[in-house]
Amino acid sequence: MKAVVLREIGKPENVVVEELPTPLPGPGEVRIALEASALNHRDVWITVGAYPKIKLPSTSGSDGAGTIDTVGAGVDVSHIGREVVIYPARDWGDDPRGGGPNFRVLGMPDQGTFAEYICVPVEHAIDKPAHLSWVQAAAFPLAGLTAWRAVVTHGEVARGQKVLVTGIGGGAATFALLWAKYHGAEVYVTSGSDEKLQTAKGLGAKGGANYHSENWDKALREQSGGIDLVIDSAGGEVVNLALNTLNVGGRFIFFGATLGNPPQGLEMAKLFFRQVRIQGTTMGRPEEFAAMVEFINRHRIEPVVDKTFKFSEAPAAYQRMYASEQMGKLVLLNRT
Repeated sequence: MKAVVLREIGKPENVVVEELPTPLPGPGEVRIALEASALNHRDVWITVGAYPKIKLPSTSGSDGAGTIDTVGAGVDVSHIGREVVIYPARDWGDDPRGGGPNFRVLGMPDQGTFAEYICVPVEHAIDKPAHLSWVQAAAFPLAGLTAWRAVVTHGEVARGQKVLVTGIGGGAATFALLWAKYHGAEVYVTSGSDEKLQTAKGLGAKGGANYHSENWDKALREQSGGIDLVIDSAGGEVVNLALNTLNVGGRFIFFGATLGNPPQGLEMAKLFFRQVRIQGTTMGRPEEFAAMVEFINRHRIEPVVDKTFKFSEAPAAYQRMYASEQMGKLVLLNRT
């Protein structure tokens, strides 16, 4: 089978399309002939060595959708022909608070979805939402689930609340906007691009601010009347500025720190006087994935896709994500 393989760390364009052995499903597994897959920042960070416990060679990719074409021992053959999306991880464990010691995301060390075939446990192959194309279905698993756990599980989003999503443009941030909007919240966003701010308003954002502007936090607080829930993946100076927008009892939920730690630390008095809660999160459980898919089906939600690439164009997709040029998800067509 064809697969996107990384054999040397250094730059995103180090990935190459190679021929690898086609996998066979083990007991309790199904094999999926993948139609499409999608990039996440994790895939790019691996290529530049900015991810822990890198093992090479690796085939990345956590998001994928396709058709079950064969099954392993103990799996009913009636699954063959099902159109599915893949839960993007393995072995969460029994504790809903966080993944266990064996928890891992698809795409290293396990083979990822940037290949023509992948084998997964049958319970991780979830029926594809019928209203979505292959490209759209491949776009939501990892980023959508990360945002779902942040916005819904930890953020406890509710109708009428004000939600701030920082750094709109990436897949998880875009899903955070959608989940909050479809739960009845009023959504505000930040970006360094005025064009992305306008696109976000077209997706349902009530307002926004360019984070290159001075005192953007005060401007957002004035626009919104105060924020109840912040969803952030940047860290750095964004943290205290975003915390400034929060109302009493507000929540700050974060799932990344691309800008590192807050350089001035935290203003502790402001946090405890405002009864602010700070919660870290990442990924999500299979049960949350199932709830997210049901929500997508019920509201007929369509993921935001920035651009599609032929499989042979994978290096260009990596480069686009590395440059943070996208607005939504970057999708590979696995069978071109």
